[in-house]
Amino acid sequence: MSFLDKLCNAARQNKSWLCIGLDSELSKLPTFLRERHGPYAVLEFNRAIIEVTADLVCAYKPNLAFYEMLGPVGLEILYRTRELIPKEIPIIGDAKRGDIENTARAYAQALFEYYRFDAVTVNPLMGFDSVAPFLEYLDKCTFLLVRTSNPGARDFQELSCDGRPFYQRLAEKACEWNTRKNVGVVVGATAPDQAATVRQIVGDEMPILVPGVGAQAGDLERAVKNSVNAQGELAIINVSRSVLFASQSEDFAQAARKAAQILRDAINRWRV
Repeated sequence: MSFLDKLCNAARQNKSWLCIGLDSELSKLPTFLRERHGPYAVLEFNRAIIEVTADLVCAYKPNLAFYEMLGPVGLEILYRTRELIPKEIPIIGDAKRGDIENTARAYAQALFEYYRFDAVTVNPLMGFDSVAPFLEYLDKCTFLLVRTSNPGARDFQELSCDGRPFYQRLAEKACEWNTRKNVGVVVGATAPDQAATVRQIVGDEMPILVPGVGAQAGDLERAVKNSVNAQGELAIINVSRSVLFASQSEDFAQAARKAAQILRDAINRWRV
């Protein structure tokens, strides 16, 4: 099954285009979990979040940085977290990899074969040869960074390139490289106007991953309206901290579910 089929099946089953980012930074977890489990608090935290939100999401997106920072234990936790996610829900490995071809090939093998992610994020700035190894996995999806959610995105992504902003050129390259229908793009919720432009460029069949809602103060309503396709789909709205850390108490999982449900329902109001 292709990534797009798996994504759409999950989204329609759960009536949701919400993606929860499993950015489970150890120092931000409830104190009682850290005292009981040490670094494995991340695994227990993820287990609780997944159990209470699996019917509310179209995908999960662990950011590899928060696992790599823990060393070998963190990579074990990442692998075991992947096993906790129901098989019908896609997993996007937020790795933002980008390197020369032989290195990219090793990254792709690790992310798609060892961790078995359904999709990954990739930085396309080194050009096609740095992206090509990921695209060889036909049933996976490679999300290319186009207009990111951070403030510094303007430093380069808004620069004029032959009379047009660079992010638009990146979106055009994403279309050019999408010969196997396994490319997506990343456009932050903090740039909703740019999202509308990118959707026009990439058309209705390409998924857009939309980070930046919640802690980064992205405009959820405009981001949803400007990122969805003509059918009100294929905009994966990622939220991390505002769901994960909705409570620091024993009720953290229930608080996360409540926050996720509010977001899921808001997305559904604005996507049609």
